[in-house]
Amino acid sequence: MESYLERFKPKTYTARYPRWMVGRPILLTSSALASLGDALFGYSQGVIAALQVQPPFLKRFFGKTVTMQQIQDGNTGVDPYVQGTTSVYADALVAAFGAAYICDILGRRMSIRIGALIYLIAAFIQIFAPNLGALIAGRAIQGLGVGMLSMTVPILQCEIAPGNSRGFFICIEYLCLNSGYALSSWVGFGFFFALPSEISWRGPYIIQAVLAGILLLWSFILPETPRFLISAGLEEDGLRTLADLHAAGNIDDEGVRETFMEIVSAIKYERQLGEAGWGQLFTQYTRRTVMGITCQLFAQFNGINALLYFLPSNLSRAGFSTERALLFSGVSAIVYCLGTIPAMYLIDKWGRRPFLLVGSFGLAACLAIVGGLQYHSDSIPDASARVPSADGIFTAICLYLFFYGATWGPTPYLLGAEIFPLRARAKGMALSITTNWLSNFIIAFITPPLFSAIGAGYYFLLLGFCVVSGVFVFFIYPETAHRTLEDMSTAFGDKATVDDDMVPPPIADLEIPASKDSEGSTLRPSVDTRPASIMDVDTGKDKEG
Repeated sequence: MESYLERFKPKTYTARYPRWMVGRPILLTSSALASLGDALFGYSQGVIAALQVQPPFLKRFFGKTVTMQQIQDGNTGVDPYVQGTTSVYADALVAAFGAAYICDILGRRMSIRIGALIYLIAAFIQIFAPNLGALIAGRAIQGLGVGMLSMTVPILQCEIAPGNSRGFFICIEYLCLNSGYALSSWVGFGFFFALPSEISWRGPYIIQAVLAGILLLWSFILPETPRFLISAGLEEDGLRTLADLHAAGNIDDEGVRETFMEIVSAIKYERQLGEAGWGQLFTQYTRRTVMGITCQLFAQFNGINALLYFLPSNLSRAGFSTERALLFSGVSAIVYCLGTIPAMYLIDKWGRRPFLLVGSFGLAACLAIVGGLQYHSDSIPDASARVPSADGIFTAICLYLFFYGATWGPTPYLLGAEIFPLRARAKGMALSITTNWLSNFIIAFITPPLFSAIGAGYYFLLLGFCVVSGVFVFFIYPETAHRTLEDMSTAFGDKATVDDDMVPPPIADLEIPASKDSEGSTLRPSVDTRPASIMDVDTGKDKEG
């Protein structure tokens, strides 16, 4: 199948970004706007949470005429198994697998473009949905876009980032995801005042369509990653893109020349090995695959979406009015965003393990407080008397979101994108992301009935997963910071090559392609082709990655 798909690889490439953006502006803008893909998921996650406390929404899609008091008491009569429309997660799981092929064949930016287009179509379906079936169909189609974008964007981030800043760029992505959720919380709060008009639930979906449209348009300007261009045989375009991203367009820059030659060497070597199959992820890169799968599994079972997806409902049940619950959801979303800031500046210095370990036990402590206060609140019959407990729950949730935003939020996406070698990166990331969506689906499916059945006890179940994740990180996860992408096999101790006798071509044998200036004259930079210290694709030092 892969050999058949190879014929669809691009034969030409055109950079459409304006030249005044070359350098740090195009690097940071590409990172931030590509991250709109994650912001869209964060936004849609918050939107559905806010709409679940709106009577017109419940009446239109679930046929239930309810009062604000019934919503506050959790007495809506809506089947909890369909309230969250979990189809988005099942479809995202499937799409992430498919995106592995699109990403490798058509490129990173084309995968983002297709995901954005799907998201835009889904948004329009939800805006004009006449009934629950149409809403679920829109959510299901949206899931395809979510899966593609969540798999592709972290790969793009790691491949355009300087080698010592991968964590920073992934944190930009996660900050955008959190910002999307924060925006949806405030949009939901704002449109709440449009009740009882139907614009109260259509409005948030209109904003979602606008965001998807911006991402779709930007995908025509977004640069392709140098690694993909070089792997597709477009070496001159790869060199120019590398220079545009890291050296303000100067192809004579020493770092750009060295990075280019090392990427070419690595790709030529990987072509000797061939594309990694799905089975090789488990046989040749076993520890990496276990790490990629479990980091996303724990990221979900540590409780983030169990809290976020139903946050306004849970705050209402704790004792707040619906209006105040929506307001406090917006405030907590801002705290969630702020949590990403420490990771942006410290995760590349301190490493991945310390953040995950602190996160596991910090989250466990917060969930213990939330669960204990919820037990106390549930024992108080008078709603007004529950407010002090509700204040405590809100504070603990804010602390939880800060810890999560700094630790288990961005780090799994970073690990999934950086731990696999180039030949297995798309498939490895797809496997990691599908674990995320499978876990997300399970959490979304079991959370409403478990909250109904065991109430505050559910928080203690999630607490247990936090403790297990910390123990797992301590004994299983190696540190991957302070290494290049090609140096990861020394951290995992796995076999770097299929055949140890195979060696990459020496850098002295490589040549930087001729390029042309704006007048069409041939330019050939003066390249020092003295042998450099470069190891094989899994154990060498690559400045780019």
